[in-house]
Amino acid sequence: MELTTVWFLLIAVLWTGYFVLEGFDFGVGVLLPVLGTDEARRRTLVRSIGPVWDGNEVWLLVAGGATFAAFPEWYATLFSGFYLPLFLILIALIVRGVALEYRSKSDVTKGWDRAFFWGSLGPAFLWGVAFADIVRGVPLDARHEYTGSLLTLLNPYALLGGVATLTLFTLHGAVFVALKTTGELRDHARELARTLGLAALAAGGLFLVLTQLSTGTAATWAGVAAAAAGIAGAVVATVRGRDGWAFTANAVAVVAVTATLFGSLWPDVMPALDPANSLTVHNAASTPYTLGVMTWVAAVFTPVVLAYQGWTYWVFRRRLS
Repeated sequence: MELTTVWFLLIAVLWTGYFVLEGFDFGVGVLLPVLGTDEARRRTLVRSIGPVWDGNEVWLLVAGGATFAAFPEWYATLFSGFYLPLFLILIALIVRGVALEYRSKSDVTKGWDRAFFWGSLGPAFLWGVAFADIVRGVPLDARHEYTGSLLTLLNPYALLGGVATLTLFTLHGAVFVALKTTGELRDHARELARTLGLAALAAGGLFLVLTQLSTGTAATWAGVAAAAAGIAGAVVATVRGRDGWAFTANAVAVVAVTATLFGSLWPDVMPALDPANSLTVHNAASTPYTLGVMTWVAAVFTPVVLAYQGWTYWVFRRRLS
């Protein structure tokens, strides 16, 4: 297997890990005004992700760094053409992180709670918009420079992608809260998960079907089926009170959605409306020497990161009351 293919798959894995882990962080933040009906509940919701949210963001940093090193042309085109949406995501993540760190140090928490909410909702929506635009294709010139505007990115298909990821991550947050809490808070989260499951099936199903009608293959259609089965399984497990299985099933749905999007891209990394100007894994890649060195570095350090993060989740596995 060529190293360009290996690194395309590795970047897809990094984004998958980010969406699975950070997805429930976003969901908890979006659900804060709904589930956090009093200060005790809001504090419990914040505590549910407190030990892990910053570690989950490491996946985003590594995905960005890997893209820069393995596919510099892709990185340059993406971060220049999508500058404003990505800048808004960065601001939202900073605001959310500050809110989580300073909330417990302030006597007035309402402002921090609003920052947590908007800092979660914004990225949950905008990541879907960005990836929808990447899969659909954007206007690029012969030098692979983006020639559109912000309104070009805010097309109906991309906005549907944002709604799809927002509902999916919010469902992910609901099943995570049900898994991590007890009592009335858990019951409320389980009730919300049933409704959110239907919304995620509708929005996500429509988005993925439209994607497959334009770029689908047999393998990516299988991803669509796996995503639908995962969401449906999460709802069924929630109804039966199997919180662990519900979270696992929805995590499978997030994995399937991400795999479907990256599968729809291959062998492009940045499709252009004019196929002659598209960036592919070949014309956007670094030199073979660079990719070789990166492969050895990844082989050494990836297991260390996975072991540390797994240990963190194990230590903080107990439910909160």
